[in-house]
Amino acid sequence: MAATLIHTLIDAPLGGLAVADVDRHERLTAMREGRLGSVHSWELVTAVDGPGTRLTTFLSGCPLQCLYCHNPDTLQMKDGHPVTSDELLRRIARYAGVFRATGGGITLSGGEVLMQPAFAARILRGAKELGIHTAIDTSGFLGAAATDAMLADVDLVLLDVKSGDPETYRRVTGRELEPTLEFGRRLAETPDGPDVWIRFVLVPGLTDDADNVERVAAYAASLNEIRPGTVPRVEVLPFHQMGRDKWAALGREYVLADTEPPTIELTERVRGQFRVHGLTTY
Repeated sequence: MAATLIHTLIDAPLGGLAVADVDRHERLTAMREGRLGSVHSWELVTAVDGPGTRLTTFLSGCPLQCLYCHNPDTLQMKDGHPVTSDELLRRIARYAGVFRATGGGITLSGGEVLMQPAFAARILRGAKELGIHTAIDTSGFLGAAATDAMLADVDLVLLDVKSGDPETYRRVTGRELEPTLEFGRRLAETPDGPDVWIRFVLVPGLTDDADNVERVAAYAASLNEIRPGTVPRVEVLPFHQMGRDKWAALGREYVLADTEPPTIELTERVRGQFRVHGLTTY
């Protein structure tokens, strides 16, 4: 899927509460209350991370260790910029006109957005008060941290289902699959719940096994059986090597360094498996 980058401010100084201005106890209290978050970066993009033009904010911290992570510099919460919820909401408000004109909004991503549920909840509530469409991009592994009140402020969940086979999921992420599946079922069981776009990263030799793909496809279709229309879209995302240099810069071993992107034929085979289940797939 083509993406047009309108404007990017990677590692931009987002302002907010200076760490030196408060003691550790006050910082921790502010984070627990959601007044302060750890933010890696943000970017204004179109055609990715949800409909229309979106302000995607990448929060720091993630419980997974995905072998193909293309943002390994977001894994540690301590490496992010301290940003107050008020400061981020002021930035979001500046783009309200753009969002209205394009049918866009905000997307909270990561890292893992649910590593900072209180901060995310404040941002989502503030955005809804501004009349802005909201989305979260999550693995679902920490879905239990999302309160019903938070989810009521979410219009769209980009749910990254990294594998349908538990052993493959553990190999990819170092974690268990079931919390992701349970979170998706919870979303589907919520009356008037958010739309769910399933995202699946296709990695040759890792996630491309036909049975593994079939399990993801069957799961996505099952959510539509629970609540019709829950999953209006599936995105099969071909693996790429864009994050390899980041792994090297961090001094971390990148085990997929020799893995090639999937061929067009393989990608279409996998998309076809999802379409057989009646899923609109890109």
